[in-house]
Amino acid sequence: MGLILLIVFYLLFPALVIYLCYRFPVINKVGAVIICYLVGMLVGNFFTFSPEIAKMQNTLTSAAVALALPLLLFSMDVKAWFHLAGKATLCMLLATIAILVVAFGGFMLIRGDTPYAWQLGGMAVGLYTGGTPNLAAIKTALDVSSNVYITMHTYDTVISLIYILFLVSVGQRFFQLYLPKFEKKSEVYAAEEQAEMEAIDSYKGILSRKTLVPLLGALGLSIVILAVAVGISELVPKEHSEAVSILAVTTLGIACSFIPKIRQIKKTFQSGMYLIYIFCLAVGSMANLKELFTKFNWPIMGFVIFCIFGSLLLHSLLCRIFKIDADTMIIVSTSAICSPPFVPVVANALKNPQIILSGLYTGIIGYAIGNYLGIAFSYLLKSSF
Repeated sequence: MGLILLIVFYLLFPALVIYLCYRFPVINKVGAVIICYLVGMLVGNFFTFSPEIAKMQNTLTSAAVALALPLLLFSMDVKAWFHLAGKATLCMLLATIAILVVAFGGFMLIRGDTPYAWQLGGMAVGLYTGGTPNLAAIKTALDVSSNVYITMHTYDTVISLIYILFLVSVGQRFFQLYLPKFEKKSEVYAAEEQAEMEAIDSYKGILSRKTLVPLLGALGLSIVILAVAVGISELVPKEHSEAVSILAVTTLGIACSFIPKIRQIKKTFQSGMYLIYIFCLAVGSMANLKELFTKFNWPIMGFVIFCIFGSLLLHSLLCRIFKIDADTMIIVSTSAICSPPFVPVVANALKNPQIILSGLYTGIIGYAIGNYLGIAFSYLLKSSF
């Protein structure tokens, strides 16, 4: 496959996936991230890529993540989140504590079996406080090999599906055995959360002049942020430059979200997710599919299972201590473990739209803190053990 043709495929195929998700509910349930990831793997294993293409893939994946992070963070309204989701704030803090404790335990269990256990620990903390953008960013920051990344992402996809099925089937009844029931709010909050649910993955109107022009300005600002971050990273030793660059991008993206004119630009979150879809497609095409499915990596698979279900259990026990209701615990756990796009799905299954806004905001906050926590956690494990 030619270089130009492959670049066009990477840039445009996610648009087709988004259209298919709109058109067919079954495809929408699978999700754009998983589809891009799987299609990328199929393309990468049906075609042989030259060294020139491999270099382009590395550049594209790094650029996509670095540009996506500010766009995802521009729409974050920190002040509104603290006003609207006080109890969810505490619940998110407990979820963060839970994954830090469990990821450390998982690291201790597998550190003798694999030399990259410290990287897995950091990726788990970033992934299970934020989501795929954080996992992608930490992969870049820690120079994690594509095969390790793909293996962890694959197992995470499968185990997360089991996790979601548990939450939407018996999870609510199970956690209500020892957590309080949710207390309903006013109709005003319900209307706000319904609007958020409809907007979180909507690309409708993104190409209209009214939306596109400011959005191009936001993309230009992301490029400036990336340039500044790269400049800052040049001031530190080379082995830490990628980590510093990602943290600088994250910090500057959050700082810009405090500026109302930037925060109010429409579709920045969706544009950031589009770049993440490009990342998933490109990274998927870099994986060795034959090796992945013929050689199970038991340490990584066991680590992922331990992190997801271990943190869920510990999170729920901490919520019992602080008397947080079952629905809030479930939706915050969903936003932490699986990221904001899954929040409406779980809220709908729980028949409680009033928890959507809390789930979305905690998920976006997770995007913001995941890189800091994941990178710091990895270096702490590497230097201490």
